[in-house]
Amino acid sequence: MAKKKAVRRKKQAAASVGLSAAETHTGTSATDALAELVDRDGGAVLGAYRDPFGGKPVLIVSLPIDLVEPTPFQRDPSDPHVKRLMTVIETLGRFLDPLIVVHKDDRYWTPNGNHRLQAMRRLGAKAVVALLIPEADVAYQILALNTEKAHNLREKSLETIRMARALAEETREREDAFAFQFDQPSFLTLGAAYEARPRLSGAVYQSVLRRIDEFLDMPLPKAVAERERRAKLVLTIDDRVTAIVEKLKARGLTSPYLRPFVAARINPIRFSKATSFDFDEVLQKMAASAGKFNIDKVKPEEVTRASGPPADED
Repeated sequence: MAKKKAVRRKKQAAASVGLSAAETHTGTSATDALAELVDRDGGAVLGAYRDPFGGKPVLIVSLPIDLVEPTPFQRDPSDPHVKRLMTVIETLGRFLDPLIVVHKDDRYWTPNGNHRLQAMRRLGAKAVVALLIPEADVAYQILALNTEKAHNLREKSLETIRMARALAEETREREDAFAFQFDQPSFLTLGAAYEARPRLSGAVYQSVLRRIDEFLDMPLPKAVAERERRAKLVLTIDDRVTAIVEKLKARGLTSPYLRPFVAARINPIRFSKATSFDFDEVLQKMAASAGKFNIDKVKPEEVTRASGPPADED
């Protein structure tokens, strides 16, 4: 897989891009049909504008909270984060951060704002204010949009494979056509692995997968099946790594870095400068190395020297 080239952003002159403040007020016909849907659903259109950067239309709406839900492939909300938001909203007596929503199947999906939505629900709110975007495909740009609480690797991976499954029910476009939405191909493979094994320490395999995985040139339904196959290969290796770790613990080694240490030792491309690899070949070599791993040659100081950030950043 070729290395990504660094993108050099051209420096723009100050105040040279997009619309002027007055131009954002210009109405468009693109939001008329959406406004009718909002009225029909018992909501209210509070305003409309054109985005100052791209000039695209946006509606500011108030929606019945029962009609708003997170995208079905989104990560589960963090209960502590929801409780913190509830405290802030109650303390201020204001809800100041509108959700981003799109209209989908007689509902309003929010790819960005689930924690705020859950906080308002728990507080007993009747309605919620949102920015309604006409383009429904924004719902699939969740990783780029969701900035209210940083995703960890498990959340990114699970959301990405769920998104792929949802898209596979709607389209037969190739997986690589959704590279922006999916962000990294390894998220898809790890996502399928996390579905099968929720407590997987995926971070210890991410460094390998990031180098050998790539977006697939095949229709999404077939690509999802291929991700499941690749996930099984990763889980087979994880089984062998777990067995090695247990044996090392039985010898008295109790470092929290045992799993990443073992995974690094059996990584066949750890020192390779190549930029393109065959996925199956690398994982087959990794599994073979795990099968030949000699625990008697592992010294405690080697594990200590190899330690870094805890592997369970998932």
